Amino acid sequence: MIRRTVALAAGGMLLAVSLGGITPVAAQSKKIVVAIPGVPPIYSVTIAFVAEKQGFFKKHGVDVEIRPFDNGTAAARAVVAGDIDMAWSPTPPVINQVSNADVPLVAVYGMPNPDWVIGTTETGKTCKDIVGQDVGVDSINGARSVALRSMLTGCPGVKIEDTKQIALGSTPGPALLAGQLKYAVLHLDDLAEIEHQGKKLNILLAMKNTNPTSHYLIMVARKDNLAKNRDAIVRTVAGMIEAARFMQDPKNADTVAEIASITGHNKEVNKAALKAFLDIDFWAAKDDGMPRDKIEAVAALMKKIGSINPDKEPVTYDKFVDASIWKDANAMVK
Repeated sequence: MIRRTVALAAGGMLLAVSLGGITPVAAQSKKIVVAIPGVPPIYSVTIAFVAEKQGFFKKHGVDVEIRPFDNGTAAARAVVAGDIDMAWSPTPPVINQVSNADVPLVAVYGMPNPDWVIGTTETGKTCKDIVGQDVGVDSINGARSVALRSMLTGCPGVKIEDTKQIALGSTPGPALLAGQLKYAVLHLDDLAEIEHQGKKLNILLAMKNTNPTSHYLIMVARKDNLAKNRDAIVRTVAGMIEAARFMQDPKNADTVAEIASITGHNKEVNKAALKAFLDIDFWAAKDDGMPRDKIEAVAALMKKIGSINPDKEPVTYDKFVDASIWKDANAMVK
């Protein structure tokens, strides 16, 4: 942080008071730690690294540390424990946590369009052939696991209990490529990597077809931490919004592909994956990415498939979502 004279600092403080707000320098006094899923990170959270590398967090006056976790469910638990300020976490497991245990998480920004598919390297297979097979997921009850359960609702007569889930963190794709298993729950960048390696992947089920009202990732914070550090959290979201818009500009594709090397893919794969993600409007740039119908549909589905306990009701949209954070952040970006 740039050193200033006492007089200048005092003047800045008076200006902040007179405007009824907090200056960017003041916001930087609190470091915001953002947890992201995957080691290496999954492609979707490239948005956080773009915000960091392109200086968008700094531009909006907040000091952000990005901290990878094995999966998004663990990241959300770290927020609940108070070890992390914010996390990008899969929406279904977070809704389950809030509904079952009334954990004090609030959603502030979202990625509304899941890219999940169930893929196999075997030919001539249907979703019914998954019965009795090993299926690569991130962790039991993690994002890929919940996606598997959700997609299987589109395969009559087949339930998640009919499969054997293999917990592989963010690496089911490489395990599929290596021949360690024949079925896995995959992202679009996994598909791009497999195609780049010259292998044929057959898609058995896709979330966009089986569960069109599903929702993918949600950015969460603890309610008490949000109240205490609201300004810094708004500035963090502003950095993410600016990153989302930067990623949508075709002239930035090479830059984004280079930043996305953190995922472990090469530049060619990253550019192919970027186009695939943009084709489904993956990163919300024009709104908060938390449409009421999708959030409520996910909550209803979690109740239907038994992820929310019989004696509990799904968390309501108004209790779960704080739309004011994105609104203030978006005004800051504009």
